[in-house]
Amino acid sequence: MSTLLRFAVVMVALGVVGAAAYSPVASYWKARSKPNFREVEVTRGDIASVVNATGTIQPVLKVAIGSFVSGPITALHVQFNTQVKEGDLMAEIDPRIYKAAVDRDLAVLATRKAEVERSKAQLQQAINDEKRARALREENRNYLSDSEMDQFRFNRMALEAALDVAEANVLQAQANLENSELNLQYTKILSPVDGMVIDRKIDPGQTLAAQFQTPELFVVALDMRKKMFIHANVDEADIGYIREAQQRGSPVEFTVDAYREDLFDGMIEEVRFNSTTTQNVVTYPVIVAAPNPDLKLLPGMTATISFQIEKLEDVIQIPNSALRYYPDRSLVREVDRDVLDGAEDPDEVETEQATSVDASAADQAEARRANGRRHVWVADGHYVKPIEVEIGISDHRYTQLVSGDLKPEQKLVSGIQAAAP
Repeated sequence: MSTLLRFAVVMVALGVVGAAAYSPVASYWKARSKPNFREVEVTRGDIASVVNATGTIQPVLKVAIGSFVSGPITALHVQFNTQVKEGDLMAEIDPRIYKAAVDRDLAVLATRKAEVERSKAQLQQAINDEKRARALREENRNYLSDSEMDQFRFNRMALEAALDVAEANVLQAQANLENSELNLQYTKILSPVDGMVIDRKIDPGQTLAAQFQTPELFVVALDMRKKMFIHANVDEADIGYIREAQQRGSPVEFTVDAYREDLFDGMIEEVRFNSTTTQNVVTYPVIVAAPNPDLKLLPGMTATISFQIEKLEDVIQIPNSALRYYPDRSLVREVDRDVLDGAEDPDEVETEQATSVDASAADQAEARRANGRRHVWVADGHYVKPIEVEIGISDHRYTQLVSGDLKPEQKLVSGIQAAAP
């Protein structure tokens, strides 16, 4: 009996000790099992929305300089990167054939002029003969017959026509001479513009054949220090933003691989309408103009471009990591779990219906406008609770808060940190 009593006393004592220790142990395990939320802070600042693209740097204008005449190259006066002025001599073609053609046409012209003088003399003699014949016939009609008078008259008319032919031959010879002189001038390749030689496609001694098409000798780029163009292809989904940015005069920033730490500025010069379709992707060419005083921007460079679509100052910013966070269902308070399902959010239901393939264009447009309504999550003990927000423009780090119950410095959940070992 005493053993049974002692056992009962011990069990009662253990029960009392266990009851006394339960509350702190439970609190300890509850605190230990609490999720370690990773949080980010709502801030206030400036947000700039951009559209990114790549493009190729090209001169504002490239002039291809060719040759109108054929022959071997006898001299080159410019090299790559040579600055030239309008009228500068760039190359020379062997002129001997064309000089000979000029001498030939000079001789032909002289011959034709001599023929004119001979025709004039013959015509004058015929005119004088006809005058004398008329004088004799007036003195006595029987001195010359009508047939003889016709001979004098028609001989004079024939010589007048011969003079016209001789004068036309002079004009023809003069035109041939001018053509030969122009061909002789074309043996000197002159620069038609001020610029820089960015390509040279001939070497001394090379023979040009210009019978079928004009051979290209040089490519001269204009105003490379003043302005360069960046030719970018922008997706059709973004071209509306680009045109709005052009109307507002929004700046453009870009970088090139040759100067990784330099940031270059430009402006949208032109949005062209000649679209290109590649693998069912429609793009439009956009031309960006940028100053180039140091000649850092060279033709053919690849530029990584950021078009500034819109910029807002001093707005409440939500970190993008908080907008991307989607909590596990077990971490959401039971009263808020319908937010995950969307069962009690008619706007989300309408959005889902509007974005279906059977929705009308008006419904789809409205659904896209309503797509700015989102939820962010804040810690509430062991759980998280949602806050509905309406968002605006975004950059790579933050998104604008349009409406919603958020304040600067407020903490938002962006994930769960792994427990320390």
